[in-house]
Amino acid sequence: MLTRTIGNLLLFAILGASASYIAVPAAFKNAVPEANPGLYLPMALGITFPVNIIVGIPFYYYLIKNVVVIA
Repeated sequence: MLTRTIGNLLLFAILGASASYIAVPAAFKNAVPEANPGLYLPMALGITFPVNIIVGIPFYYYLIKNVVVIA
């Protein structure tokens, strides 16, 4: 299957992991209305994004290469 290539699976993993940058601030605003958006918005981008780039992408690639069966 063409869609089960390493590149497509890696891109899908990255997109799934980065969905939290969009969803979490909106969900957090609804869950804790008195929370300071000046704190949780930068944390979503300033902490989660670099960790996903530095640790996440190599980890996803490792999982795809060594765990996922690509037939």
